[in-house]
Amino acid sequence: MKVLVVDDDPTVAEVVVGYLERAGFATAHAADGPSALAMAFAEMPDLVVLDLMLPGMDGLDVCRRLRERGPVPVVMLTALGDEGDRVSGLEVGADDYVTKPFSPRELVLRVQSVLRRTAAPPTAVAAAPAVLRHADVEVDVAAHRVFRGGRELSLTAREFDLLCFFLGNPGRAFSRDELMRRVWGWEFGDQSTVTVHVRRLREKVEDDPAAPRLLVTVWGVGYRLEVEPICR
Repeated sequence: MKVLVVDDDPTVAEVVVGYLERAGFATAHAADGPSALAMAFAEMPDLVVLDLMLPGMDGLDVCRRLRERGPVPVVMLTALGDEGDRVSGLEVGADDYVTKPFSPRELVLRVQSVLRRTAAPPTAVAAAPAVLRHADVEVDVAAHRVFRGGRELSLTAREFDLLCFFLGNPGRAFSRDELMRRVWGWEFGDQSTVTVHVRRLREKVEDDPAAPRLLVTVWGVGYRLEVEPICR
């Protein structure tokens, strides 16, 4: 499998490429955003290791442009403790992130984990009925289409999987760790990924995302799909 490493620090890039190649991956390296996009569009890699801070075009813009072309997995490299940047990376579609300074061996494990979970079909959707309905939300699982009040919504693949899981398990509270494992098959990773996707899903299925009636927060536990939407 081919991994594109995008980092403007030649020392970091050399170390990452070396570890990935010793783990059996074919690699390519780009030192800036435009070069990375040109290489990816010429031959889409199986995964991109993407530094957030790049000259000319930052990693968030690169990730957005990659997502416009297809669902290529992205592991983003971010500065230690920069939570806002990590959340922004998850919001634009990064599958995981590793903070600098990082262990190259850990990065290889993260790459392998992301490739495994993105290759596996989501069990929650595969086991779901043909059509799921709750309140004014309807999901045609086979056609991969979502409607609310008769209007079609645009959901990402992860948002779709998460919505199907909640619709198939109404009234039950799930922790973020449970949702990571049961919806996407992730054995480890940042639980803020779930928080981000729940927030984005609320923006599409709730009248008021700041005061959700369907996907509610269960304090100290996680999230629950209300069997009867809360009246306010």
